[in-house]
Amino acid sequence: MNRNHRHALVAAATFLYGCGQQDGDAGNPTTIAERGRTAFRACAVCHSVKDPDAPDYARLIGPSLFAIYGAPAARQDAYDYSRAMREAGVVWDDATLDAYIADPNATVPGNRMSFPGESDPEARAAIIAYLKTLK
Repeated sequence: MNRNHRHALVAAATFLYGCGQQDGDAGNPTTIAERGRTAFRACAVCHSVKDPDAPDYARLIGPSLFAIYGAPAARQDAYDYSRAMREAGVVWDDATLDAYIADPNATVPGNRMSFPGESDPEARAAIIAYLKTLK
């Protein structure tokens, strides 16, 4: 599925949710966190959502995003963060996550994440809602 198609699906799901519609496949309301989990698939190529201390944790290119919401940036001792990320002084809340997901290089200049950013604010909000569930 290409990026434009994914954006269209997220927008359609957001519209239906806002109108009180139900997901036709599951018959249950689609929550923003569920939409975020779907949108997160692009992030999952590089980021795990498992606890890095869990025995079944598999390290990927980027750090695990488990329990990231409310945590300071560069908090995992076992991950080699860029100097920029270590010195950013960022705590991951709605505003900082939204800015970072929108434009990682503008938010933390010099970080190593190669993701160009997510321009769709609804997709970013859904991803953040999903990240909040990872505890």
